[in-house]
Amino acid sequence: MDDFRWDRTNPFVIDVIVGSDRIDGYGHVSNHFYIAWMTDCMFEHSAAVGLPDSICVELERGMAVKQIRADLLGSAYEDDKLKVANWIISNDGKLRASRAFQLINSENGKTLVRAEMDFVCTNLGNGRPVKMPDIFKEKYCVESAKTEPE
Repeated sequence: MDDFRWDRTNPFVIDVIVGSDRIDGYGHVSNHFYIAWMTDCMFEHSAAVGLPDSICVELERGMAVKQIRADLLGSAYEDDKLKVANWIISNDGKLRASRAFQLINSENGKTLVRAEMDFVCTNLGNGRPVKMPDIFKEKYCVESAKTEPE
């Protein structure tokens, strides 16, 4: 795929080019866009494993974010090219799952963000937690491992 130093094996990756509309008053990417890009990566990954929004809506089930933890390690600037990766790192097969994220500047290989998001399976009709459907257990499986530091 590429020679980036990913924190885990088998990343699902999207590419982002930083537009001028993502820059804040300090001249770098405004923090909330990192979360937006992670969210975009998460939804694209879900679709790629066979769980697009349409299936979730049909099932009236979705994975709602419960908690976000992020380490912002560097800044991105206009026209930077970024790689946004995610991995499913846990799924209890009942109610909860978690994803890890890593954002890398693809021009210099520097990791800018490491984050984790915890999710709860939710009834899309009433917003309440609900046992995840079998297809969520099957499609949201843990397939990566942490890489060994060099």
